[in-house]
Amino acid sequence: MNATSTALTQLLETIKTLRGTSGCPWDRKQTSVSLQKYLKEEISELLQAIDNNDPENICEEIGDVIYVLAMIAETFNEQALFTLDDCISGIDQKLIRRHPHVFGNAIVHDEEQLRNQWETIKKEEKKRNN
Repeated sequence: MNATSTALTQLLETIKTLRGTSGCPWDRKQTSVSLQKYLKEEISELLQAIDNNDPENICEEIGDVIYVLAMIAETFNEQALFTLDDCISGIDQKLIRRHPHVFGNAIVHDEEQLRNQWETIKKEEKKRNN
């Protein structure tokens, strides 16, 4: 296991402890709905840190955003609807699917072709999902 996956696993364990019966009352009562305001706040703080070109603060704020996202995912995991792993695997598969010029044999010559390819793939995905 690499350092990132170990750190993410530890964060998820911390969140499970916080939300557990012996954990924190505030963390236990949070829902995806109640966490929305914190996600908005943390994203806003991250954007400000980026605007300020402050790497130390950017790092901290990325961590805060990851924490809130992991908390939201955990609320759905507790309902046996999906896990954070499902989210991560899903975005990884989507990125590979939408970059056939990198992970396949497609050839693109400029950004316009890239955008057109991306939109075509998105439309095909939506058709399959409907």
